[in-house]
Amino acid sequence: MEVAAGIALVLIAYLLGSIPFAIVVGKWFWHVDVRDHGSGNVGTTNVFRVLGKRAGTLVLIGDMAKGFVPVFVAVQLADHGTFPAWYPLIVALAALLGHMFSIFLRGGGGKGVATGAGIVLALVPVVFVIALGVFLVVLLTSRMVSLASMCAALTFAVGTIALDKPIYYEVLAVVAALVVIFAHRSNIRRIALRCENKVTFPWDHRRTPQGPSRGTEGRAQSR
Repeated sequence: MEVAAGIALVLIAYLLGSIPFAIVVGKWFWHVDVRDHGSGNVGTTNVFRVLGKRAGTLVLIGDMAKGFVPVFVAVQLADHGTFPAWYPLIVALAALLGHMFSIFLRGGGGKGVATGAGIVLALVPVVFVIALGVFLVVLLTSRMVSLASMCAALTFAVGTIALDKPIYYEVLAVVAALVVIFAHRSNIRRIALRCENKVTFPWDHRRTPQGPSRGTEGRAQSR
């Protein structure tokens, strides 16, 4: 029974991770498919860019929750001896893979940053707080969400190792950071070419240079 329950939770984690909240929120409430606008990505950043703060916040909460909830459950079960200590990492990997390779999107998906943040919050809350601080500092100084996300992912790896967590936690942290960076390879090229998308903050009235887009973002924002 324990083996069956363990497999079931891994499958649930993958299915939860596969839910494309960017598409669900965009189509249900704004009647917009974000894949046709902005960068075309089904992640939180593109929703903020295309549909605005309310839609972006809903997607951010959903994407973080689908990483946090199954992993938090797995951590509690492992703490009570129901499953081995490394079991939450399997659940975490399933949730992350679900987001990046969604069964509902025929293997497509987002870059795993928000879902990864939910996973980190469930596994190592202290590192989550540190990584969040790094994310905000880099975002405020560079105005690039992609760069801030990669720096936060690296912070997760370094912080987990610095806290002397079990080796399987450290391996997951390093692998997760590499996966996030690999998912941002197109952003890295644009950063190198100095044409990466930049955000504009509410208190900032300056125009910020924008990278290449599909040319339909403006129409989506006007809906």
